[in-house]
This record gives sequence, structure tokens and C-alpha cells, in this order.
Amino acid sequence: MSKISTTQLAKKQGITAKKLFVILSDQGLIAREENSWILTPKGEESGGEYKESAKYGKYIVWPDTLKPGNDETTSPPPLTTGKLLTSTAIGKHFDLTATKINFILSEIGWIKKGLKGWLLTEQGKKQGGQQAEDGRTGVPYAKWSESLLVAKALIETVDHVKGTYSEQEDEPDPAGGVKQSPAGFREKFEAKHRATDGHFVRSKAEMLVDNWLYMAEIVHAYERKLPVEENVYSDFYIPTGKVYIEYWGYENEEKYLARKKVKQEIYQKYGFNLIELEDKDVQNLDDILPRLLLKFGVQAY
Repeated sequence: MSKISTTQLAKKQGITAKKLFVILSDQGLIAREENSWILTPKGEESGGEYKESAKYGKYIVWPDTLKPGNDETTSPPPLTTGKLLTSTAIGKHFDLTATKINFILSEIGWIKKGLKGWLLTEQGKKQGGQQAEDGRTGVPYAKWSESLLVAKALIETVDHVKGTYSEQEDEPDPAGGVKQSPAGFREKFEAKHRATDGHFVRSKAEMLVDNWLYMAEIVHAYERKLPVEENVYSDFYIPTGKVYIEYWGYENEEKYLARKKVKQEIYQKYGFNLIELEDKDVQNLDDILPRLLLKFGVQAY
């Protein structure tokens, strides 16, 4: 019997590694400790063990015949029973309040604030959300499939809010190929330009954009991960209006252009609000950005 990593086991199960970690945790085979996963006694009884690699460090391997939560099939246990969850139920699962869950769901673009209550967005509908309203007050709210509990974007955002997120949550997979770090090109270009608000950015152009947003009193994030399965980071994200900003530099090398094309396709695929800036735009931000932001309901001045 051979032992394989969690990533390989997930591929064999036909699910993402992120979902398999949730399943293994729910089954009590692993537990979260600080920013990493550790084996529980039950996990060791199931054949889990640590493997040490000089290049990748310590990670967990499993028998390749492991069937988490189900002794009859190699498929993972059902992720949904057809039951719809409220933000209160989701909050109990993540040990957060319903209010905080609603703000998280809003931040990743699945619901938006109405005059009263919460309204489902198009992205929320794609996640299986359903619009509902309180029978007594008529206040709208969203209900969700149980499958939302293993949605990668939600889990990562919850981890960020709780301070438990780690980009190295899944182990590198030497047998199945090195897992790509979400940092990617960021390792090549050091964030050494300090903007007025304290953000360290990777180019003078990004510093000018960051400074402009700060001076315009627009709340923004730098290198915000998109709420999708793909590991893609935006240059800037503005929660008000759910707007992403990308600055495309001068680089014409093949890898950069390929990465640019992939990012543009992902923005289009998910229908995200996107502002694209080039160098000529950065030289004229006072005229360009207010007009572009206004299209998404963001008032600059």
C-alpha cells in the first residue's frame, strides 16, 4: 500500500485539496494548529503519517486507498443534504456572528446591502444562493446550500478575518508536481515602494495609484485575492462598488503577457467590475480614475 499526499488524494477523489482538508477535518482525521494542519490520533489510526522533505518541509501523507468518511466508495461524503442555511447557521459553523458572515459574503461579492436587509448578487446566485424575506417584517436575506461551507473563497476570507490564513495551507506535492505558490511573480518583484497609507507596493506606478486612492479617501486593499477557485490577486480592490483595479506595466516578455491574458479572462469569466490602467493613465489619474470609478458607483470627490 503506497502513501500519497493530500493533494494527490484529492485529485483521486475528484475534488479540490481545499475541500478534502475540510472533509478530513470534519471527520476528525486532522486538526488546525496555528497556520498548519496536524494529524489527530484518529488520523494516525487511519494510516496518516508525516513525511519530511528537505525541499518542502513536513507534510501529511495517506494510504492511497483512504476513503474519507465513507467505507463503501471512493467518493467523498455528500457535501449537501438539500438543506438551505441562513447566515446564522453559517456563522455557527465558522464560530462567527451572523452579522460578520453577512459582511464577509458582501465583501466577496455574493450579497449586497439593500435599503433593508441583504440582496443576492449574480455571483451569489452562481454560488447557489436563494433570495428570501422575513415573513413578518419583509426584510430580505439570502439562504445558501450547505456546499457553501466548503467554498474556497469563503473559507479563505473567514481565515483572513480570524487571523488563521496561511498561503502554505496545503503542502507542496513533490510526487505530483510542485504546487504553485499564489505569490508567483510577486517573488520576482519585491514590494519596496512605500505608499502614503503604509502599503508597500511593487512599482512607482502602483504607488501613485495607491496614493491617489488614499488622498481621495477611498478605502482600498492592495493585492487582494479574487474570491474564486483560481489563485489570482488583483493589484487593488475597492470594497465600495466591488471594483478591482489592474495596472498593466511596460513589460512585454512572453510570461507577463500570458499572465495578463489569463487574469483578464478570469475577470471576464466571473463578471467582476474591473478598471484597467496603463502607464499613460497613471500620468493622468485625476482625470481618468474619477470617471472610471463613477461607472461602478464610487464617488471620488
